Amino acid sequence: MIDLLKSLRFGLIAAILFVSDVTAYAQAPTPVIIPPSPTADTMRVIEIIQGKSLREKTIDSITTIQTIAGNVVLKDGLTLFYCDSAVINRRTNILEAYGNIHINQNDSIHTYAQQLRYIGKERKAFLKKNIKLTDKAGTLFTNDLEYDLNTNIGKYKGGGRVINKTTTLISKDGTYYADTKDVYFKGDVILTDPKYKINADSLRYNTQTQIADFTGPTYIKSKNGGDIFTTVGTYDLKNGKAFFGNRSVIQDSTRTYVADNSAYDEASGIAQLEGNAVVKDTANGYTVLGNQIYLNKNNNSFLATRKPVLIFKGDGKDSTFIAADTLYSGVLQIDSTGKAHAIQRDTLYETKVIGKSDLPGGAQLMDSSRQKKDSTIRFFQAFHHVRIFNDSLQAVCDSLYYSSEDSVFRLFTDPLVFANNSQIAGDTILLFTRNKKAERIYVFENAMLVNRANSQMYNQIAGRTINGYFKEGQLDYMRTKGSPAESVFYPQDDDSAYIGMNRSKGDLIDIYFDNKELRRVKLVNDVDGTLYPIRQIPEDQKYLRRFTWKDGRRPKTKWELFE
Repeated sequence: MIDLLKSLRFGLIAAILFVSDVTAYAQAPTPVIIPPSPTADTMRVIEIIQGKSLREKTIDSITTIQTIAGNVVLKDGLTLFYCDSAVINRRTNILEAYGNIHINQNDSIHTYAQQLRYIGKERKAFLKKNIKLTDKAGTLFTNDLEYDLNTNIGKYKGGGRVINKTTTLISKDGTYYADTKDVYFKGDVILTDPKYKINADSLRYNTQTQIADFTGPTYIKSKNGGDIFTTVGTYDLKNGKAFFGNRSVIQDSTRTYVADNSAYDEASGIAQLEGNAVVKDTANGYTVLGNQIYLNKNNNSFLATRKPVLIFKGDGKDSTFIAADTLYSGVLQIDSTGKAHAIQRDTLYETKVIGKSDLPGGAQLMDSSRQKKDSTIRFFQAFHHVRIFNDSLQAVCDSLYYSSEDSVFRLFTDPLVFANNSQIAGDTILLFTRNKKAERIYVFENAMLVNRANSQMYNQIAGRTINGYFKEGQLDYMRTKGSPAESVFYPQDDDSAYIGMNRSKGDLIDIYFDNKELRRVKLVNDVDGTLYPIRQIPEDQKYLRRFTWKDGRRPKTKWELFE
């Protein structure tokens, strides 16, 4: 009996002391609350560091709810939680927090919101309303975020926005990877940058490197003018470098670029197109194709290799095709004296000259900042195995130069020009054009015209120079000069029957064409010649000294140039 009374008395004293301790804690201004020690089956416990008031409520024999209010500070491992009020379920180790929430992950990642549900066992946070997550490199804004503190991965739905320095990204859904600083955006993605605006279906952006990777239909709009349509690519906003695949289309005010793969460096202004590349310039009326094309936007030039073809658009379907091992095009600045200079940047004003032209008569360096863009000319160069095809004229040579200033094709090293049944050869050939059609041809040094009458007979005119004219794109008249000029000609009667071979020479020889055929040869001054009957032509008189018929070199169709 005495032992029983002692036990009841000890229990009563302990109860009074416990109530006194709880009352004293509730009245204290900012007490530190130490939670009960974790049980053996509890892995993590949310610690209460600070709070103005604490209330505990026992739901059942195993469930206890703690309510903390006023400048609440909680801790889970190295993570601190700040809020206005919080409720902790000690059995499930789940925290619900409200008002001015701040999650501090070891001073590296800070998350702010107005509502939080935190599952301590899984270390997952579900945040709502006015959410802001920052990792010192970028800041994420949304209203609904699921954040895993173990993996440092956050997911939002229903709209979000990331701001990184001068770049802003908006999307419907997104996933944030704090460790790698990557953010995956999906659904109506919009990236806004001082230089570009990107609309994409999905995009990955790294807030540290400022590199954006996009997949799916993507549209990039340059603030300086220009559009890019792609389905896969990478853009380095920090260093101004970009890569696009899957035959992306790049457009500016006058040009369109298409290739299997495209790369661009803003610093150097150089773009590289690889794989079935196409550059179309509507302002200058040309298209260049090649498996590799380099473009320099600073000086408005391009270099095309790997079976390149240049196409000059003519009237209707009569275009001119040029193929070579290498094609190059650039822009020259014309000064007040009419001299040409290589330019650094093709702009309307403030064009800077970097060196004198390689053309004869190139002048010294000059400042042409007051010049306008219309004082520039575009030129084209082709090197090695040059082939030209037009419906009315074809040509081959080793190298070629063409300038928009005079619309003249200059053919060098073993050039040949073919027109209908005629072949024109010489050391150098100048082909003058107007509106992309042949207007005049000038051949100097070792000039020779060979006209095939039939498989056994060739009309031939040779001299020092040949000056010829075209009518409606067809040969109409030619004059040969020499010391002397020579000819082998097969005249015809009124019934177009051949009557013989006339081998002659003189100071000048005029050649007349009619309906694409050579009809008449006229010799002027110091004429000397012999007419041989058709059946009495000596074999050693049939051909002039430099005669060659090189029809095998002649491009037969434009498709040959793509082989």
